[in-house]
Amino acid sequence: MRINKVDPFSLEIVKDSLIAIGDEMFYTLGRTSMSPIIYEVLDYACGLTDAQGQLLTQGHGVAGFIGNLSFMVRDTVKKFAEGKNLSPGDIIIINDPYSGGGSHLSDVGLVMPIYYEGEIVAFSANKAHWTEVGGKDPGSFTNDSTDIFQEGLQFPCVKLFDKGVVNQALVDIIQANVRFPDLSLGDMWAQVAALRTGERRFQELCEKHGKDVVTASIENLLDHGEQLARKELVSLQNGVYEAVDYIDSDGMGNGPFRIQVKVTITDDQFICDFRGSHPQVLGPVNCSYTTLVSDVRTIYLAITNPSHDINDGVFRPLEIIADPGTIFSAERPAPVSVYWESGSAGGDLVWKALAPILPKRLTAGHFLSVCAVTLSGKHHVTDEPFLIVEPSVGGWGAGEGQDGVRGQFCIGDGETYNMPVEIAEARYGVMVDEYSLRCDGAGAGEFIGGSGVVRSYRAMTDQQAVTVTFGRNKFLPWGFHGGDSGSPNEFYVEKANGEIDGPFGIFARYPLNKGDVVKLVTGTGGGYGHPFHRPAEQVAQDAKNGYVSVEQAKMKYGVLIDPATYELRGETSERAQFRQ
Repeated sequence: MRINKVDPFSLEIVKDSLIAIGDEMFYTLGRTSMSPIIYEVLDYACGLTDAQGQLLTQGHGVAGFIGNLSFMVRDTVKKFAEGKNLSPGDIIIINDPYSGGGSHLSDVGLVMPIYYEGEIVAFSANKAHWTEVGGKDPGSFTNDSTDIFQEGLQFPCVKLFDKGVVNQALVDIIQANVRFPDLSLGDMWAQVAALRTGERRFQELCEKHGKDVVTASIENLLDHGEQLARKELVSLQNGVYEAVDYIDSDGMGNGPFRIQVKVTITDDQFICDFRGSHPQVLGPVNCSYTTLVSDVRTIYLAITNPSHDINDGVFRPLEIIADPGTIFSAERPAPVSVYWESGSAGGDLVWKALAPILPKRLTAGHFLSVCAVTLSGKHHVTDEPFLIVEPSVGGWGAGEGQDGVRGQFCIGDGETYNMPVEIAEARYGVMVDEYSLRCDGAGAGEFIGGSGVVRSYRAMTDQQAVTVTFGRNKFLPWGFHGGDSGSPNEFYVEKANGEIDGPFGIFARYPLNKGDVVKLVTGTGGGYGHPFHRPAEQVAQDAKNGYVSVEQAKMKYGVLIDPATYELRGETSERAQFRQ
């Protein structure tokens, strides 16, 4: 049945139903999972694709997973002979970093074909960060691996369920190779539940409206997404825009690594060319091409239509080019455990290239890194092993007419959430000594960069270990239009004997004993506009709020403030002359 033979009301009803199915899948997984990184942090994604693997809808969650689901489905279709070797009840498990929607091994994907009247009409898919997939270090994603085999179990697009029957041998292998099998397998079953929810709801949709109407609505959904994207492209300033930046380190003492992009915008194309960036490296900061695609898609959406529902039609004008075997398109067996350092940097390059021409949509640079922390040891009450796996919040850049936001997750994390202090102290062998804004005065400008945070964990037992991956430690969040750069992501260890070690950016398995404190400090975002353009009254208020010191107000903003009352006393001659 052609689209023009289906009334527009039915098309809209089915479209909204598809979006609702993605949301229901998302909530199902979150509410049935076992790991805090899923049910608290929301480090996962769920969605539907059509029979060819085109993304139809995706529940909110990690922005870094935008696009991963469709790649997973397409690899499944390809491996199983265009679906001919699939059956109702099959579920495929896949975490291959180099294809199949790969990020790193900890992000495990499940794919399920949805059948109606004997044929595949869609796929339900999800991807979730398991607390453990084995490997040489607790938490699996380590920052000093030198090949993929050190990073955990690999699932190369194989059947977890065959015609509805679980592959128990595979489940047994998982159970024997992960440190926290109850958590990992519990999350796997939650993913299965979410897939089956999507299957059931899609079949109900076909029963209610008919397969032809649903198929027509899918075509309309994708075409409409493309139309909206192309309409927005026409409003952008055509041209070629370039940016260069650096990735600090590979975790093995090597670096920095030069990366670059050339963005070409026409009325009908948005091309991001990363050719010429650094080859893949020894340490695990490499990313796969699918990771690069996801991060660039996030920025592309921010530029074209940030409020639009996600589907593959929206991305039809987007083309992403990268040389194989580079830090942006790594090949086996390159390690990819902390893939976000390069993936997010790729998206940030596009952001940096286009911020000058899109100041109303793109701000100055933010703290960028996921700033991941894994902390393991024994619980001080139960004596049971524990494992913290969490991202950290930080500061975003300022933009035209607005200060940067404070204490938010990086763009790659998307709509994830903070690990509550109460959860951390109850479940883990730590005490949270401090959780506060980092008010360091960095990111000065007419509009100031948002503050990072300070989060301090005090070890409550001996023989704990913390692995910290804080990129953007050397190359700071960039300011623009005269604004200053932000501050680095870094961490310190304050030992029980009073010694202080650090600062560090990347460190694997730093030993902690009872009373030692790991102090995690994330960066402040870049500033926008010259600091002397910031109203003096606002600078005085900033000093009162603690965002800048009285001395910084004078040196950076040319504003004189009474240190006792924080009242405005005037301005320096340099500021007065500049403003004339």
